[in-house]
Amino acid sequence: MITMEAVALAVFLFTYGLIMSERIHRTVAAMFGAAVVMMLKVVPWEKLPEYLDLDTIFLLAGMMIIVNTARNSGLFEYLAIKTAKLAKGSPIRVLLLFSVVTALVSSFLDNVTTVLLLTPMLLYISRLMEINPMPFLLSEIFASNIGGAATLIGDPPNIMIGSAAKLSFMDFILNMSPIAFIDLLVSIVLIYFIYRGALKVDERDREKINRTLERLDEKAAIKDLALFRKSIATIGLVVMLFFLHDRLGVEPAVVALFGASFILLWSREKPEEVLEKVEWATLFFFGGLFIIVGGLVETGLIGQLANWITSHIVGEGEALIAIAWFSAFASAIIDNIPFTATMIPLIKAMGGSLNVYPLWWALSLGACLGGNGTAIGASANVVVIGIAEREGVKITFGDFLKIGMFIMMATVAIGVGLLWIRYVWW
Repeated sequence: MITMEAVALAVFLFTYGLIMSERIHRTVAAMFGAAVVMMLKVVPWEKLPEYLDLDTIFLLAGMMIIVNTARNSGLFEYLAIKTAKLAKGSPIRVLLLFSVVTALVSSFLDNVTTVLLLTPMLLYISRLMEINPMPFLLSEIFASNIGGAATLIGDPPNIMIGSAAKLSFMDFILNMSPIAFIDLLVSIVLIYFIYRGALKVDERDREKINRTLERLDEKAAIKDLALFRKSIATIGLVVMLFFLHDRLGVEPAVVALFGASFILLWSREKPEEVLEKVEWATLFFFGGLFIIVGGLVETGLIGQLANWITSHIVGEGEALIAIAWFSAFASAIIDNIPFTATMIPLIKAMGGSLNVYPLWWALSLGACLGGNGTAIGASANVVVIGIAEREGVKITFGDFLKIGMFIMMATVAIGVGLLWIRYVWW
């Protein structure tokens, strides 16, 4: 006789296989898996609100609306040109400034949006300088994923972890931002030493580059000055509320939805045009995934796996190291969103015998930084490589792997060390 446990596991593995094969869209795979779980009553209808994480879905939706509205103003193009001018024709300064801007923007806004807007500018600057664009593009990818690890809203795994563990925006700032800051500096230094021979431009060429950059007008990139100002004000307000949400007793999802409705009300942008650009496929993917993983929880499979793991791990220190490294290597190969969705109930179930608070940070560290390991480890990687290829710059899987895996292992090792010192050794 087929048990509910067997059905839940079979649907989970089948869905995961479809996602990894990329033969059909991951959203379709997740929706189909969720429909099967619900049709067979593995997850009863009345239990649906328990597993469907609306905090994550609404937080993502709200931030997508804010970003899509702000994008219409030319805000991101303005930032790219301004950053290029501040570099003053120095390749090393371009590397440093674009890495910092990418990390900073990615810590508050969607990574893919960030790299979509900055990558063409980096390619343009590298052509002006007549130097290899590879170090700039790789550093941008690494900075995007590292910056995403820094805050609650920087990367979908953090949003999911924060919602599940009831961690505040300030919790992420205090625990993950220092690690992200150090890892960003380390990644920039490593890229510099790996490509130092390619980051040289003589004085005459630098003056020529500066003259060309001066002709670029960042103000001309602003398509709508009023919307530009409103976008900056709204993003500033939302970030401030994220810092204060724990004291105010308001969920981050509510802050994001408030910001989204506020900018639509204030800007008078057509909601149907803004909402058309919301990544509905991503939101439905999350919803389907939560239901499928809910089936594993409902049938007790996650609890059994947690008991097995805790019986083989001695203390929080071993668990922290194991989860961080396992998450990093797994996220370098498979999508970190379904991986995180699977790990969250597992860590929750381990709470009966371990202090799981440090383990949430280990999961965040591995899931976010693991994306730097391979060319397909994160959406930002795929987007940057795709744009570069269209412009005639080929970044092969092997080329990326040699640098990316090295950066991933260095940054995860630093993060694990800092977490271990803080929560185990201290």
